[in-house]
Amino acid sequence: GILIPPSVALVIYAIIVEASIIQMFQAAVLPGLMAVAFFIAVILISVRLNPALAPAVETFTAPEKRQALRRLGPVIVIFGSIILGLGFGLFTPTPAAGVGVFLIMAYGLYIYARRGEGLNLQGLKASLLDTAVTAGMIYFIIFGAEVLKSFFTRSGLPAALATWAGASGLDPWTILILMLIILIFLGCFMESLAMILVIVPFFWPTLVDLNGGDMATVATAAYGMDSESLKIWFGILALIVIELGLITPPVGLNVFIINMLSKDVPMVETFRGVVPFIGAEIIRIGLLLLVPGLVLFLPGLLAGG
Repeated sequence: GILIPPSVALVIYAIIVEASIIQMFQAAVLPGLMAVAFFIAVILISVRLNPALAPAVETFTAPEKRQALRRLGPVIVIFGSIILGLGFGLFTPTPAAGVGVFLIMAYGLYIYARRGEGLNLQGLKASLLDTAVTAGMIYFIIFGAEVLKSFFTRSGLPAALATWAGASGLDPWTILILMLIILIFLGCFMESLAMILVIVPFFWPTLVDLNGGDMATVATAAYGMDSESLKIWFGILALIVIELGLITPPVGLNVFIINMLSKDVPMVETFRGVVPFIGAEIIRIGLLLLVPGLVLFLPGLLAGG
């Protein structure tokens, strides 16, 4: 969810640490596919151990399947056009948004002209107004993030944290893991964007100093990568653990939301149901920590590195 382009959380993180938004989107692909594979494995294993967990299989006729695929076709074309255009450098994120809006508007107006349903001019006007409101909110969020980042920099808090970390005797990897644990804990109570806005400006300068500074090279860096790669790698890790915090007992805000939608399911059962997925997420985080190339491979490949 939080990693899938066009993720607002990824965009906000990239703005805060001044990373490439396109490379952040590219870096999210393999970890996202890993999540899909791990979650499928959890479901298959759970159903194999307890077949009663799976709902009854609903069957569809061949014409129904073809009709569903036809309806899904425009969505695949629009989404694929945006992602492929970003991935191959045909346009940057801002024009990509314009391309997506144009394709959706064109398809909606085409359906209305052909069938008399879908996006009419009144609906288009309402959509534009809603978009303006949402865009205004996002701009205020970005403005607040920049102000907060400037405040942290001028206050010297990140530098003080880096000094403490260096004097603590803990190695950089231990401090990174502690940061991720803190993000998981805070993720139980805070919304994801709030976490990114408040915590990332505090943690990021510390990581840069621990890694050897902005001019660190692969040979000299504590984490074995330069600052640009560290931005991408830490960003993916941070967003994953923040998302993990949202389903972690005993609070897990997302779990409470799910339970509100399924009021006939006891809260204990809901928390018990997410435990296997938490285990899968921990394995994924461990793999991304041990093998940073899982995050950095695709951005490097598409950049020609």
